[in-house]
Amino acid sequence: MSELPSKEALLEALKVVKDPEIPVNVVDLGLIYRLEVKEGGEVDIDMTLTSMGCPVQDMIQADAELACVQVEGVKKVNVEFVWSPPWSPAKMSEDGKKQMRMFGFNF
Repeated sequence: MSELPSKEALLEALKVVKDPEIPVNVVDLGLIYRLEVKEGGEVDIDMTLTSMGCPVQDMIQADAELACVQVEGVKKVNVEFVWSPPWSPAKMSEDGKKQMRMFGFNF
């Protein structure tokens, strides 16, 4: 049986997923609320978006699924969008805040 992927490997893979309106990946934006690896290589992700009516929600979901399924040992990815607690810039990593400042945003 193949080894299960680590949360760290999955979070690293998710760093390729970006909101097209914000030049920072979903991990550093703080949009990943929960990531669980289950037996059999199934990955459950609870994530949010910066705004509830985000027009690119389906694209971000597909990008997240595709990024994770590239990680060795992943067989299936379930992405669920959650809206509580609501996202705020306080959830961003220090790297995310630094990237935002590079693009002229004040964080």
